Amino acid sequence: MKTGVIIARFQTPYLHEGHRQLIKQVRDSHNKLIILLGVSPITGSRKNPYDYHTREKMIKKDYPEIIVLPVSDHPSDRVWSENLDNLLKSVFPSEHFCLYGSRDSFIPYYSGKFETVELPEHGDYNATELRKQYADKVFDSNDFRAGILYAYYNQYTKVYPTVDIALFRNNRTEILLGKKAVNNKWRFIGGFSDPEDADYESAAKRELMEECGEMEITEMTYETSRKINDWRYRNEADKIITLLFSCDFIAGSPAAQDDIIDLDWFKLSDLPQMLTDGFISDEHHELFDFMINKYLKK
Repeated sequence: MKTGVIIARFQTPYLHEGHRQLIKQVRDSHNKLIILLGVSPITGSRKNPYDYHTREKMIKKDYPEIIVLPVSDHPSDRVWSENLDNLLKSVFPSEHFCLYGSRDSFIPYYSGKFETVELPEHGDYNATELRKQYADKVFDSNDFRAGILYAYYNQYTKVYPTVDIALFRNNRTEILLGKKAVNNKWRFIGGFSDPEDADYESAAKRELMEECGEMEITEMTYETSRKINDWRYRNEADKIITLLFSCDFIAGSPAAQDDIIDLDWFKLSDLPQMLTDGFISDEHHELFDFMINKYLKK
């Protein structure tokens, strides 16, 4: 008799009734059952919050006799199919397999040599909605608090991309600077790039309009990039790297908006003295040094 293989992700906080019906249906047709858990290359994401070991323990708690193995995602469906076949044959060289999954899971992407069986959906169980139900729940237990630590310590150290903008006017003899409430010093206009931004140029234009209002400008031009010693991340492993862009003012009336509390135009020739006098935000010193060397010391 062939060994039954369920290929799934089980990215839920517990085994729901749909999972249990699925396992029962396959077990009733086979003497041995294997569950292959898909493993994403992205750790700790909203779609894949649980790593392999967490999901393995969840399954093994209720079904200790079931064999659970990881199968890593791959950009090529053909290679992924070959890896899946090789995994099964290397662990169980003398067995034959029947692979089970739903219409929307692995079946459309699998091109290996084993038989596949499409399983119907077992009830109205949506893993995404189930994760959302638990996303903002806080439990008063040591296990819950330990789980938070586990999740953060098993993520890659991150770089947060930001954009800053040097907006010029009058043949680049003047530059627009802003102040934030948390720091009463002048700085470039800017902020975090968003996943919805098409590119960093789009992010720069969006941030400029959000913080200064609608205006007509030229296209964004990349200037340089720097790691920013942002006060929020000084004691963190994660850091900010910003990309500095420049553009020219054409028309409009810039006005402080969002988290900008003040805006003003300054002569480019005043920037060196402003740096010396401590009027420029410490976080942006290197960016101002770059612009001074590029545009004033030609």
